[in-house]
Order: sequence, then structure tokens, then C-alpha cells
Amino acid sequence: MFTSVLMIEKPLSSTDVDFVTTLHGDEDVSFIVLMQPRGDQADALLRAIDDVAVGAIGDAAREGEEPSGAEARGPAETAMDLSVQALRAAGCEAVGQVVADHPLDKMKAVVEEAHADEVIVLTAPHYVEEFFHRDWASRARHKVGVPVLKLFAHNE
Repeated sequence: MFTSVLMIEKPLSSTDVDFVTTLHGDEDVSFIVLMQPRGDQADALLRAIDDVAVGAIGDAAREGEEPSGAEARGPAETAMDLSVQALRAAGCEAVGQVVADHPLDKMKAVVEEAHADEVIVLTAPHYVEEFFHRDWASRARHKVGVPVLKLFAHNE
């Protein structure tokens, strides 16, 4: 069985589930979902600039309204649970957890513990972070020891 560590920042859409569950053809895949709450990521200014870059001016204006820290944990757990259920409904094995502190260290530990074959980082575009190689995929490539695939999440 092929094991993928899947880093997400919002619940998987049905398109995302179809996409990640068919990446390896007919091979059975298990997923370890790591939910990184958006409110706990890099600074708000970079996220606001990214929102403006993709035309989401309203999201940039609401940046300060986004829950962070302990307030972000409940919504993150719900999003992670929904994503795990969706992967299971698609016929895959899936478990998950919310990652609050040191996400790259946690990702590396999960990869090692599970003997994962790859990491998939599925997020909205973060152009500024990507340009400066501060996005999760760029940083993970130097840390986890397995191939890292960067995919853009879909909206429904």
C-alpha cells in the first residue's frame, strides 16, 4: 500500500478528494492527514498580499477576523474530520490530526513513523510565500526525506 502524508489548511473538496485518491492509478493508498489551521501559519501580511494577488480582496480585508491559536483548533479539527471521512468514503484508509506547533517537525516525524512514500501539500496558492520559498512544500522538500508534491486546492 502506498502511504501519503497529506498537509491541508481547509477541508478537502470533492474535487480534491478525487484528485488525490487517483494520483497513483489503481494502487491502494492510505492517507495521514495533517491539518494546519490557516490562522496558525506565517504572518497575516503575507496571507493578505496573497489574497489580493488572487483577486480575493474581501478575504484580505477580513484577515484580522480569522481565528488563530486556540480559537482555530475547533474549526481545524472539524475540517480534518470531514476530510478524513471523505477520503474513507472514496475507499482509502485515512487518519488525521491537527498540527499546531512545529508543523514541519511533526510532518517529518509522521513520515518516519509511518514509512510514508510521499508528502502532498494541498493548499490555496500562496504566491508571496512560494516566491520566497516559505511555503510548506518548499520547506518540506529540505526536511522530510521523501518526495513532496505541491497541489492547489479547489473550491466548491
